[in-house]
Parts: sequence; structure tokens; C-alpha cells
Amino acid sequence: MIGEKVKLRAIEPADIDLLYEWENDENQWYISNTIAPFSRFVLEQYIMNSHLDIYSTKQLRLMIEKISDDENGKTVGMIDLFDFDPNNKRAGMGILIKKSERKKGWASEAMELLIDYCFNVLHLHQVYCNILENNIASLELFKKHGFEISGLKKEWIQVKDTWENEYLLQLINKIK
Repeated sequence: MIGEKVKLRAIEPADIDLLYEWENDENQWYISNTIAPFSRFVLEQYIMNSHLDIYSTKQLRLMIEKISDDENGKTVGMIDLFDFDPNNKRAGMGILIKKSERKKGWASEAMELLIDYCFNVLHLHQVYCNILENNIASLELFKKHGFEISGLKKEWIQVKDTWENEYLLQLINKIK
């Protein structure tokens, strides 16, 4: 999937160091409901099985790469589909952009590409996401792409000694 500024590509063995860094960032664990680090071996096995299709694994992770003359091929993040449910034609979506690469449009274009894939290739009826109430940047990003808040889960995620509310957002495909 190729846009003007980014392309989405399959995970490659060379991505192991980035995955290891991102998956083991304890500051992000509360977002992904992770409670223990991933070993390099587990991540290598994940990469080796990433060729399996979304119908088998119920998930799809793609790396987000810049397309430019000066930094062509630089990975700036990853975008996921998870909880893929072909029977009910829906999937969850998540995105992670390197801190140094945020607010540059990479996430927005990556979402456009993946939303198009969801509706025009997978023929999903809807895509959803869960975003903490205080994550204003993510809320704005998903709303920009048509996601609407459909619920608030109160005191849903524990972050250190406090409880955070989490929104459920949905993007329903209106084109039949």
C-alpha cells in the first residue's frame, strides 16, 4: 500500500530491533494491555509467522515507511489491525509513531491507506479503536478520518495509581 508520503509494508526480519524496542517500552504497556516484556525469540517467531494471512491470525501488522528522496525506506511507525472478525466484518485498529516523527502527517496517511484496505479489500463493515480520554492527539487523528465516539468506558485502564477513562470509536462503512 503506497501513498504520497508513506508506504505500508509487511514486517521483515530486519525490523526485530524496532519491534523489540517498541514492544518492551514499559511506558506504552498500559495502552496495549501488556504486563510483561517480550523476548527477542518470541518476536522473531512472530516475524517468521507474519506471512500468514489475516484470516488465519486475526491480525495484521504493517510497518510505516517514509517515501522521500532523502530518507526513503526509513521506518517511522507501525499500524495494526487486530480482533479481525470476518463474520461480523469488523476489526480494531491501532497505530504507533516514533516520538521524533509525530505531527508530520505519517499517521494520517497510513490510516487513509489502511482504512481503504479495510473497506475495499477486506470488505469490512466497520473499524474501531480504543483511545484513552486524555490522549487528545489520537482522538483528533481518528476523528479526522471519520471515527465517531460511540462509548466511554469509565475507569477502564489503570495507569500507575490512577484510573483512566477510555473511549470506543467506530468508523462504519456507509458505502455498500
